[in-house]
Amino acid sequence: MKYVFGPVPSRRLGRSLGVNNIPPKHCSYSCIYCQLGRTPNLIVHRRVFYPWRDIVKEVVSAVKNIGEENIDYITFVPDGEPTLDINLGVELKEIRKSVNIPLAVLTNGSLLSKQDVKDDLQKADLVSVKVDAVEEQTFRKINRPHRSLTLNTILEGIRDFSREYKGKIITETMLIENVNDKLEEIERIALFIKSINPYRAYIAIPTRPPAEKWVHPAEERTILKAYTVFGKYLGEDRVELLIGYEGPDFKTIRDPIESILAITFVHPMRLDYAYGFLEKHGLSPKETIEKLAREDK
Repeated sequence: MKYVFGPVPSRRLGRSLGVNNIPPKHCSYSCIYCQLGRTPNLIVHRRVFYPWRDIVKEVVSAVKNIGEENIDYITFVPDGEPTLDINLGVELKEIRKSVNIPLAVLTNGSLLSKQDVKDDLQKADLVSVKVDAVEEQTFRKINRPHRSLTLNTILEGIRDFSREYKGKIITETMLIENVNDKLEEIERIALFIKSINPYRAYIAIPTRPPAEKWVHPAEERTILKAYTVFGKYLGEDRVELLIGYEGPDFKTIRDPIESILAITFVHPMRLDYAYGFLEKHGLSPKETIEKLAREDK
């Protein structure tokens, strides 16, 4: 499978069938904590990356093989920014015609000032937006955006979209030590998130190796303080912490080798989870991993 991976266990979306509609590291940000490393292709203009019919066909085929009852969400969560794909709206619309599974898009929100992006995302049942900062200097340090982007325009785009959108909006805020973990910054972030009235606001820390070695997660006491602050503005029932691994419940589409390669291409898997996955399908983990390494896969 070229465009589809999983289902993988998601801390936000349950059993998520991932859709990779963007080639590796084409993004509008180069976040310091990104598990995929720095962004060599920093772009903001939407364009065609893959034939949309091929993406839709592969998603529908995967759902047929796995079974709708085994998937909680079909999630556009590629190696880059999904809204850069100019065919995103068509893909969402066509997938919905064939399957009865909620559709989600995980976006950094940087292009939500564009009306065509807003229109495309209206076709999803759930949209997750990134809100790591509400102050320009912090934003440029943590998200390292394309030079044409400004934070005020991005935040206004997110706010405007939230007023129009009929589905669920969730937010994710990544807390980095000595970058955006000061109480005043956390307060301002929480206030902005309150203004878009999300279904849920997630507070996260890096759990996988980041793009920059100097990046460290915020301290535990800071995370707990952030939870308290977010709860004050949003209500504790709408705030959750994302501070651990998703769990080992990875699923296979057909061939376990094909599945593990597709998953790990965009979604790092802990070694013990990889061993368990391979053993579950009757394979020797050590021999299989060594063979894949020899074949440079």
